[in-house]
Amino acid sequence: MITKNPFPVVGYHGPSMFCDREKETDKLSGNLRSGLNTTLISLRRMGKTALIYHVFNQILKAKQSICLYVDLYPTRSIKDLTRQLATASINVHPEKKWAGKRFLSFLKGLRPVITYDSLTGAPGVRFEYSAQSDYEITIAALLNFLNDQGADIYLAFDEFQVIASYEEGNAEAMLRTMIQPLNNVHFLFSGSNRHMMTEIFNSSKRPFFASTRIISLPPIPEESYSLFIAEKFMENKRKISPEAIGFILEWTRRHTYYTQSVCNTLFSSGGREIDIHSVKEICGEILDEQEKTFLQYRNLLTGNQWKLLMAVAKEGNVYKPHSGEFVSKHSLGTPASITRAIDALLTKEMIYEESNSSGKYYSVYDLFLSRWLERQ
Repeated sequence: MITKNPFPVVGYHGPSMFCDREKETDKLSGNLRSGLNTTLISLRRMGKTALIYHVFNQILKAKQSICLYVDLYPTRSIKDLTRQLATASINVHPEKKWAGKRFLSFLKGLRPVITYDSLTGAPGVRFEYSAQSDYEITIAALLNFLNDQGADIYLAFDEFQVIASYEEGNAEAMLRTMIQPLNNVHFLFSGSNRHMMTEIFNSSKRPFFASTRIISLPPIPEESYSLFIAEKFMENKRKISPEAIGFILEWTRRHTYYTQSVCNTLFSSGGREIDIHSVKEICGEILDEQEKTFLQYRNLLTGNQWKLLMAVAKEGNVYKPHSGEFVSKHSLGTPASITRAIDALLTKEMIYEESNSSGKYYSVYDLFLSRWLERQ
């Protein structure tokens, strides 16, 4: 029997493989159960999608609840949003059950084209309307249908910030107008672009201003993550030293995806007793495997952008990118050229902007890329 790796890097695999997040789970679950729409903001790959599914897993234990997850990242228009929402809805209404039959009967009135994935067999929905107004009517009809189910509906829109760049331009106002009268559908808006998410929900000029409670998702506390890692190895009759765990959490900065990736690779290596030297060797192998990809990034950036990216990586967090000390240390250009490079790297999501008690800072988005650049 093959032992399942206890450190998954993709998807949600149940409470036993989910580390901590007790505070965020309780807050998020409490808000939704109380009818408070909530905004969840975190860096990409920090574990927000798994948290959403973890909260949904708890909510679904209560009868007469329906949870829908809609990923907006691949969407670019109201048409795409309509398709994603309809597909999510059909997947939570089993065709053979009464609710599923009722939904299919309702759906037929919207003139859909129902497709089936050739590999998984999962149903999908698309609409082929000629007028934009037809898509808006369809979204409203889908939301109203869900609202009339006689059950609490919990609907998560992930990567919600992309709605601000939709082709139509008025998507925020349109969706806000549809959401406002619903009393049985409770919304969770999550996103990884802090600047855009903050603008959407905190700017008095935007339709969603002050309409939700906002929760930020920080790294998992070191103590909790250390205990989780040690326990998962121990459960499988493996041992990892405290020094090795400490190095993993420092090297990955407790950024969930990267921490899980290192632990996943360590577990797959088959070692029975893992020390810090084993961890450093695995980390080096991970960076070596991705070197060709990292070198391709260099070809996609200008010389100034690459130079600044490397400087940010070597510093870890950069609070004052225009300071004389930083510019001189890394032989960077003029303040104007640095500003242009920062804007370009932010747009390309090569770096991100965050804040802590020391102020605003910039850091490289891809942790493995950052660690690779440090070695150059």
